[in-house]
Amino acid sequence: MKLESRKITVSKSSENLYTTLEQLESYEGLMPESIEKFEIDNDSFIFGLKGMPEIRLVLKEKTPFNKIVLGAASSKMPFTLEVSITETGTDVSEVQMFFNGEFNPMISMMVKKPLTKFMETLIDNIEKL
Repeated sequence: MKLESRKITVSKSSENLYTTLEQLESYEGLMPESIEKFEIDNDSFIFGLKGMPEIRLVLKEKTPFNKIVLGAASSKMPFTLEVSITETGTDVSEVQMFFNGEFNPMISMMVKKPLTKFMETLIDNIEKL
């Protein structure tokens, strides 16, 4: 299953934005208001949203100033969440998120809407940084 967020423009350089987003503690501020748990552990964090199971995301890949990839720590539901950053001018960048998960069709159907909403919340909150 592949999902992508809308592309947003942020009034920050790609370096500034990348530096913010590579710090895992930054993701706590990007989470929806329904967050009930957020804990950081070295190169990963666990978060829990109201009515949803807790998820651990691990920092899988970093390409300075362009890309950050977070992935599920559990192999039961493998997926990645990629943040793509493109500098478009002086202190202006475009940001988009991509979700790629390997789910069976039934699970995909169940999680598509909540995941899309989750990604839109994250991208909305990046826009407010």
